[in-house]
Amino acid sequence: MKKDLLSLLDLEKKDFESLFERAIDLKERYSKGIFDKLLAGKTLGLIFDKKSTRTRVSFETAMIQLGGHPIYMSTQDTQISRNEPAKDTARVLSRYIDCLAMRTFDHSLVEEFAQSSTIPVINALTDSFHPCQILSDIMTVIEHKGGYKNIRVAWVGDGNNVVNSWINAASVLGFELMVACPENHMVKQEFLKAAPIKEKGNIVLTNDPKEAVKNADVVYTDVWASMGDEDELSKRIIAFEGFQVNKALLSGAKDDVLVMHCLPAHRGEEIAEDVLEDKNSAFWDQAENKRHMHKAVLESLILKD
Repeated sequence: MKKDLLSLLDLEKKDFESLFERAIDLKERYSKGIFDKLLAGKTLGLIFDKKSTRTRVSFETAMIQLGGHPIYMSTQDTQISRNEPAKDTARVLSRYIDCLAMRTFDHSLVEEFAQSSTIPVINALTDSFHPCQILSDIMTVIEHKGGYKNIRVAWVGDGNNVVNSWINAASVLGFELMVACPENHMVKQEFLKAAPIKEKGNIVLTNDPKEAVKNADVVYTDVWASMGDEDELSKRIIAFEGFQVNKALLSGAKDDVLVMHCLPAHRGEEIAEDVLEDKNSAFWDQAENKRHMHKAVLESLILKD
């Protein structure tokens, strides 16, 4: 039976653990020059509505390094742009490829593809969730902190798709998550209600970034205006005053705090230049780990482990 990855709520705790272990193993093997061609002869389709650097290249290189072949398709290059129903495209692609990763706006479109396809469908980003990003981010936390248990993660910024996936992860894995967003930019209640929180009180929402980062092991931020919201940036710069992740804000976190950003970053807006360029930063580890986590995800879904 095929399995999809549309949000992190599609995974159980054992699934998380298996993916972390396998991704770290694949990264170590790659560093030693060992190439696992487990997906030889398999094909990954990529349908992207949104522009991408890290997500696209990491999925493509992940598939290639596993011996498979990626096929990139802009929505404008497909019959979807001429109003072919998503269910028809999904049925046809199921006859051509072995897995489909989609990066689009409306989460319901990914859900429709998953319902109509006979191959695994991966959410490579929607306006609602960014599951693969958080999988690779927690992998990075494990590498730098020795694990994700008993850590405190602070989110500082917009209540967007990335923090929605952090909430999903925290609800399943049970680590402490502090979410600080300005008033009127908080996480929507529908995403909080959907998360089956396992540890009572481990997810806390606040409008105070200082409260969120106090004694934090990890501080995470993202752009204040996501793709599609760029016309609101000037208003958001005012609304997000005090939410920049800088040395002053980080002084309230633990001395060995790990600062994270999914990139691309707007230097001088949500994150200070000197924080982004800190020699101990993990931003580039995050970006690299997307490739190895995507390998683990693709292997698991295509080979049905």
